[in-house]
Parts: sequence; C-alpha cells; structure tokens
Amino acid sequence: MTTSASSWLDRPERWLAAWQGHRLAVPFTWLTRVLLWLAFLPSGLVKLMGQPFTTLPVSDPIGYFFDALLETGTYYQFIGAAQLLAGLLILIPRTAAVGAVLYLCIITNIFVLTVSLGFGGTTVITGLMLLAALYLLAWDYPRWRSLLAPARPARPEEVSA
Repeated sequence: MTTSASSWLDRPERWLAAWQGHRLAVPFTWLTRVLLWLAFLPSGLVKLMGQPFTTLPVSDPIGYFFDALLETGTYYQFIGAAQLLAGLLILIPRTAAVGAVLYLCIITNIFVLTVSLGFGGTTVITGLMLLAALYLLAWDYPRWRSLLAPARPARPEEVSA
C-alpha cells in the first residue's frame, strides 16, 4: 500500500470539514478567539504602557523575573505590543491564521515560563491557552497546509536566467 504526500495532508482537512459542518463549530471558534484576545488585552496593555505586570516582591523568583523584564524597557513594551497584535489578528477572519501563529509563539513562551518558575494554577491556564491557539491553527489548516507539502522541483522553463 502506497501513500502519497497529498493523502496525509488531506486527512486533517477531511476531519476539519466534518467538524466545521457541525452547528457549534463556528460559535465555538469565535468564542475561542474572543477569549484569547481578552486574555492578552490586559497584560499586553500593561506591558505596552511600561507598568509592572505583578506586585510580587523581587525576593520571589516570579517577582524577580518580571522586575528584570520590566527593566528592559523597550523589549517589555515590544512583548506587550506583540500580545495586543496577536489578539487583534485572531479576531479578524482574514488575518486569523497569522494571528494564531503569532499567538502560539507568545503563549508557548509564557507556558514554558510558568512551568519553569512554578506558577502553580497559572500553568493550567496558560496550557489551556496554548491548546486554544493550536485549535485556531487547526481551524485554519487549509490556509497554511501547503507549507507542509514537499517542494516540487522547478521546471526549466520556470527558472529565469
């Protein structure tokens, strides 16, 4: 039995089409987008304005980390701007796939941070946010699936001298 590259690429799309045909799929996806946007809105704004993210003392490892991050200034604000941009992009259907990729990058970093520093229950929340970002990427699979396809060799007439 031989399988072509397109068959394994088509399988997730068939599953996705079955889910997207369900009456709850679109409302669930929109709810996921809005909740992820709301999750990044306050933390992104605080960082963009250059305000402390937490009131924990620097004697606490988490407080120490966030104090050091705040002291970076522009980088701290850049993280806040990236959070706000990711949240905004996932709300716009045309840019939702790009927003999901950006969101995934940011939330993966935050999840690893919460696990590394022992944030307790926050790890569960960031883990769920990570799963939600992966869900949004799956939802837009047809938009980015060609990135997984093997590159086809250029025909001689397509190559310019």
